[in-house]
Amino acid sequence: MAVRQRAASALPTLLRTLRKEPLKPHSHVNALPSLRRAFSLYDQINLIDQVPEDQLRFQGYNDTGFTVNGVEYEGSLLCVGNLLMSWKPKKFSEITADSLSLFKVIRPIPEILILGCGRDIQHVDPELRQFIRSTGVKLEAVDSRNAASTYNILNEEGRIVAAALLPHGVSS
Repeated sequence: MAVRQRAASALPTLLRTLRKEPLKPHSHVNALPSLRRAFSLYDQINLIDQVPEDQLRFQGYNDTGFTVNGVEYEGSLLCVGNLLMSWKPKKFSEITADSLSLFKVIRPIPEILILGCGRDIQHVDPELRQFIRSTGVKLEAVDSRNAASTYNILNEEGRIVAAALLPHGVSS
């Protein structure tokens, strides 16, 4: 209730600010939405207070990589909580139990692994799905754009989440 009241009281100031400031041009990187944004006035209302500034956030993507916390990364990425690593697979067929073996030993165990398949959602091999299930992690396979957005939302909620992402330009 308090959040709603703060948002409602901030709305007149927000509208005045938006009328004064011109729209910012988009960069060459496709921006990703955030749970911290609400309504159609995205950047102005913060619904989650006191999110640490060092928290890992995907801010954009392109065909060859991702922008995370203002830094552009090329290639595939593996993220667990606020830990970001380069990841070896370059195409969906290279994603194996070995490439995800980190989940055998990492603690605490993430609730979910969001698998970013590239441009399109791919069918996950039953053996790979079984391996992930055996580690105690749930698996969700989606395109990389939605995988990065979902990771942001769950991470901002404070949930223990992991993402394994191929660049958006990868297709089957």
